[in-house]
Amino acid sequence: MGKRSLQLQQLNNKMLSFSSLGQVAIPPVGWIKAIRSALGISMQQLGNKLSMTKQSIQDAEKREREGLITIKSLREIGKALDMQLVYGFVPNDGSLDALVERKAAQLAEKIVLRTSNTMKLEDQENSKKRIEKAIKERAESIKNEMPKILWD
Repeated sequence: MGKRSLQLQQLNNKMLSFSSLGQVAIPPVGWIKAIRSALGISMQQLGNKLSMTKQSIQDAEKREREGLITIKSLREIGKALDMQLVYGFVPNDGSLDALVERKAAQLAEKIVLRTSNTMKLEDQENSKKRIEKAIKERAESIKNEMPKILWD
């Protein structure tokens, strides 16, 4: 197993633990305000824990809703709420392996069809079955090599 393949596998295993979190809806008011309100903590009380003003807490909640808050700020606010910030990425394809497979298949199809069109122009067209087989073979090769062009 190559170094990149091992890295991919280890990272994929870590990401899989986040997969169920991909369906968690962010509260419309943001996590900070939702948690603060549910626990009955006032802006002033939270501000005191963070050595911030009530206005600064209000600004932080607004920045969170707008997606402009920093990870550092979220971490600090979480600590003041006796919580920890947990973040990560969840692949849209379900896993990194599936992402690589999809991208490899797309690139393979593009390469094979381009060649197929050239052959068609030269009156040497391949059958649909042969083209599909060539795409599968090329995709497998691309997946194993993982060239940088895969991410263009």
